[in-house]
Amino acid sequence: MNADTLISKIRTHPSYDRVGMILCHNGVVRGTSRDGRKVTGLRVAVDRDKLAQVLAEQRSRPGIVDIQVEIAADTDLSIGDDVMMLVVAGDFRENVIGALTDTLNAIKTTVTAKTEYFA
Repeated sequence: MNADTLISKIRTHPSYDRVGMILCHNGVVRGTSRDGRKVTGLRVAVDRDKLAQVLAEQRSRPGIVDIQVEIAADTDLSIGDDVMMLVVAGDFRENVIGALTDTLNAIKTTVTAKTEYFA
């Protein structure tokens, strides 16, 4: 998983000349769950159809040129491993920040399901 690879894909987009901002999110496996329990790792399942739908919706937002995502699905991950890389490119800061936030939230709530392993 590499942000540079995803950014390189965005740079080849035919409308790249409209890009004024590229924003990246790199989710990693934390050592504790939200409720404070010690985590030893996790596994993520991805609904690919829902992911395609979310990306299509978010890419159609005003000012957004492209969105690229990579998710470490169906593999056991350890503390510190990359879980998801999300890159959003668009014209202005307010459009890009909003699209990254909404895309990330939609992926976390409707696309992925995680299983945490506890110590």
